[in-house]
Formats: sequence, structure tokens, C-alpha cells
Amino acid sequence: MSINYKQRLNRIRAFVFDMDGVLTNGVFHVGGDGKPIRNLNSKDGYAIQLAVKKGYTVGLISGGNCDGVKSLLQKAGITDIYMRAASKLDAWSDFLSVYEHQDLKPEEIVYMGDDIPDYYLIEAAGVGCCPANAAPEIKQVSDYVSHRNGGEGCVRDIIEQTLKVQNNWMLQGDFAW
Repeated sequence: MSINYKQRLNRIRAFVFDMDGVLTNGVFHVGGDGKPIRNLNSKDGYAIQLAVKKGYTVGLISGGNCDGVKSLLQKAGITDIYMRAASKLDAWSDFLSVYEHQDLKPEEIVYMGDDIPDYYLIEAAGVGCCPANAAPEIKQVSDYVSHRNGGEGCVRDIIEQTLKVQNNWMLQGDFAW
């Protein structure tokens, strides 16, 4: 008998997210300087900083690049940020090697992505998941499809579920987002 994703959340120690279509809604506004402007959800930010404060490792692997998003994630405590990742599998391998000394295994990681470049990471993770508006191929291989769209709380959804299963959800105090 295989275990469902909720049962696997008990062993999660790390979260890795895609940026565009997961942390953002994937819609870009272009500024006067020609650079894309991305929208982030404050509820996702709260959940990310809480996970970091509770001792979880949180990372980002993206083919895109945005200094503003990187800066905000660093303020929330994320140090493992892979942007302009030509190969997400290479970035994933690098992420795993960084935490090899902590014996972090793929089955202890949640990965959330929304499109074809995320396919193999969703399959490799202990819990592969995606937002409600992910590509059909990604929904098909995901262990969990959030009821929230990318950039609209899907990150909080999976972090909150994980922390609640592990009795780690509530925290008193300020947050950095």
C-alpha cells in the first residue's frame, strides 16, 4: 500500500520552489527600463519566513532572474537561490550536495513547480506539487495540486499543510517579508 502525500509531509525537512508561476502569478509587467516586474503574495512570504524560523531549509530554482525577488527571499532567510538555471536538474543536484552533510534526502523535500522544466524535479522530490493553474503534464505527475494558483497562496498552502502535520505552524513575533 502506498502512502498519500499527507503522510509523506511528516518527513519533510526542506522546500524548493520555482519562481515564475509559483511564487509569482507568471504575469509580467514591463517597467520603463525593460525589466519585468513580478507580483508576490504576502501570505506566501509569511509562510516562507516561518518555515525558515522553524528550521526548515527553503530554496528556489528558477530559469528566470529577478534581483528584487532574490533580495526579498534573502531577507526572509533563504540562502539557496538558483536563478537563470539553464538546467533545473543541475541546480537540484547542487542543492542536494550543499546539504549532503546534513543527510538531506530527496524524499525529505517538497518541490513545487508549474511547467515542463519542473517535471523531473516534481518526480524526484518526496512530495512533488503544483499550483492549480499548472500545465496539465505537471498536474499529472504531482502528488498534490494546490487549490490556489501560482502567486496566489499556493506556496503558503503546501508550507502550512506541512507545518501543521508536523505541529510547527504557529509562531509568535514579527516576520521579515
